[in-house]
Amino acid sequence: MTTAGDDGTTGDDGTTGGTIAVVGHADLTPDTLLLVESALRTRLARRPAPAVAMVRTGAGTPLASGRAARASGCPLAVVIPARVGVPALPPRRDRMAAGELLTLADEVRLLTYDPGDRDSCVGADERLVASSRLLLAVWDGSPSNGRDATAHLVTYARARGVPVEIVWPAGAAREALPALRAER
Repeated sequence: MTTAGDDGTTGDDGTTGGTIAVVGHADLTPDTLLLVESALRTRLARRPAPAVAMVRTGAGTPLASGRAARASGCPLAVVIPARVGVPALPPRRDRMAAGELLTLADEVRLLTYDPGDRDSCVGADERLVASSRLLLAVWDGSPSNGRDATAHLVTYARARGVPVEIVWPAGAAREALPALRAER
């Protein structure tokens, strides 16, 4: 296991490889996850060699990204949470996905963050983005809403000169937010 960081390299054809971070909305519909997986598979198949796709472990977009990487032949680095240098248990909702991602992974990287804390997860994603040569963002173009940090991560990448490619296939949708009940 290694620590997440910059591993940019140049391929035999002169193209820059390195790490491709993949982030995106956590509330995609099941049908959208299939569309996203297909779109990512196509993009990763066109990657400059020897690029490595990198995701922070979790259900939804990370798992679709991991499956796409494996199907495209792109090596996959999975970032798992760590506390004091020891892997930490992901939240219950992400455990099955984490297990599948670990079986798909070519490399596992430890990164210190609390998977149960939103701000800590955003900070971990910022470190992934900052250490990457490219960001693939599964993003519908909406602004940050306090729960979802995808817009923030796109802005963060652009501010640091990390190229960004938006992945939002035709027909993609997010889960409807439950209506807020009026207080009585």
